[in-house]
Amino acid sequence: MTAQPIHPHEPERVARNAEGIAAALSGERRMEFYRELLAAAPEEAEGVLRRWWCEAMLDTDPVGDRLTASALDGTLPTTAVADLVARRREAGLPVE
Repeated sequence: MTAQPIHPHEPERVARNAEGIAAALSGERRMEFYRELLAAAPEEAEGVLRRWWCEAMLDTDPVGDRLTASALDGTLPTTAVADLVARRREAGLPVE
């Protein structure tokens, strides 16, 4: 199954490379990112970059604090997985 962003970013807030990711992270998290990337085997580096890019996107989300607060106080709207699967099927999109 693939996922598309709810609100696409053009251009993206964080470049999809080590330099862009590091620039978006705060000092301590930036060092954690570099430590993990430098310790990764070549075949693991892509996964490290992908995970930290997601972290950097969350860190730079302009409404991130509001979403976090909504999630913590239980007011964040949710959707059942079964409803999402049904919508994808209706749209002729893959669900596996």
